[in-house]
Amino acid sequence: MPQNHSQSIPERFSNSVVGNYSRFPLVVREARGLEIIDTDGKRYLDMGSGIAVNCLGHGHPALREALARQFEKLDHISNLYFFEEQVALAEQIIDRIAPGKCFFCNSGAEANEALIKLARKFGDSSGGRYDIITTHNSFHGRTLATIAATGQQKVRTGFGPLFPGFSQVAFNDLNALEEAVTDSTVAILLEGVQGEGGLTPASPEYLRGIRELCTKRNMLFLMDGVQCGHYRTGRFQSIQRILDLPDSAPSEWLPDAISLGKSLGGGFPTAGIWAAARVQDVLSAGSHGTTYGGNPLACAAALAVLQTIADGNLDQNIRSLENVLRSELESLRQRYPEAIESVRGLGFMQGLVLREDAGLFKANQSQAASVQACLAAQGAGLIVIPAGPKVVRFLPPYIASSDDIAEAVQLMDTALAALANSSGTK
Repeated sequence: MPQNHSQSIPERFSNSVVGNYSRFPLVVREARGLEIIDTDGKRYLDMGSGIAVNCLGHGHPALREALARQFEKLDHISNLYFFEEQVALAEQIIDRIAPGKCFFCNSGAEANEALIKLARKFGDSSGGRYDIITTHNSFHGRTLATIAATGQQKVRTGFGPLFPGFSQVAFNDLNALEEAVTDSTVAILLEGVQGEGGLTPASPEYLRGIRELCTKRNMLFLMDGVQCGHYRTGRFQSIQRILDLPDSAPSEWLPDAISLGKSLGGGFPTAGIWAAARVQDVLSAGSHGTTYGGNPLACAAALAVLQTIADGNLDQNIRSLENVLRSELESLRQRYPEAIESVRGLGFMQGLVLREDAGLFKANQSQAASVQACLAAQGAGLIVIPAGPKVVRFLPPYIASSDDIAEAVQLMDTALAALANSSGTK
């Protein structure tokens, strides 16, 4: 195919790819483990994991070999037929949560769409209810329904009128949630740890209160586990970590359904939902579907990810190193108190909350503090991810070691020092 190689890759992107992403100035050539290499041969330590996707790092042998084996055996067959890989994955997920059933799709937004359709169908059969309450600063995807569910105006701008049936209340505020419930409310949807909204975990009291409220009012308690699920907090789902629930067992505190994505395939696109026994058959034949969802390749990848996590006790690795990561980030806060307000998050989903008015960030008023910090980190050889205007996310792969974390924080220190020097504040 003809290509204009006289132009740089970013120029070719500008000419040929829709500009809906604000891309960082980095052209990636290859990646292995926690290492990313650009086209100039520069090495970067990856603490972004492809926005919480590459949970085993890049190019993990178990994932690569599983995909090669599956491709030789069966690549795509469609959901018109039965095949073992999909039901095996469903069984593995159910074993990690509680009895129920799974539906598979391709992306986190599609998984949340499935939750929304599940709630609508449930509400249609229980009095015609359809309103779903979500929270401020939430993020649930970029389809028309999921941007209406998302509690961030920047995601919605330009796409009105919004899909009806959604309202938002303050996160971790049970009183506000109770006051927002009406006779039309069918479900409450939230993240266990807000990802794009700034790494704020739900409190145990909040989650228990929602469960009790939903049970009392015959509403569905839905959890978006796309980013905070699949062991990122050190347990399979964030609610299991936050409430210290038993594995593989029913609990009165579990939600009615959970969306899955990102780390589920470890880099191979796949997603889905788990639905508890009481609602597992709400989406009956013909009520929802997907061409690619749960295809043999995707299921083989997801099964390999689960097996690798189990074989390496990577959930324990996350819990063991959680305090190491927090302590290292706290040391940065103490070193730069004028720039860093706090550290927050859970497991391998933690970040620096920046002071937007700090002198370090005033030199460039056109960029959010989080973006400036991430660009500076990139310059130092570290990949981290912004979450809103003032939070920098550290989302290490589950294979990360204490040495990797120490190196990441040292590189972030270098980045902040460079920002301070360039702004004349240090």
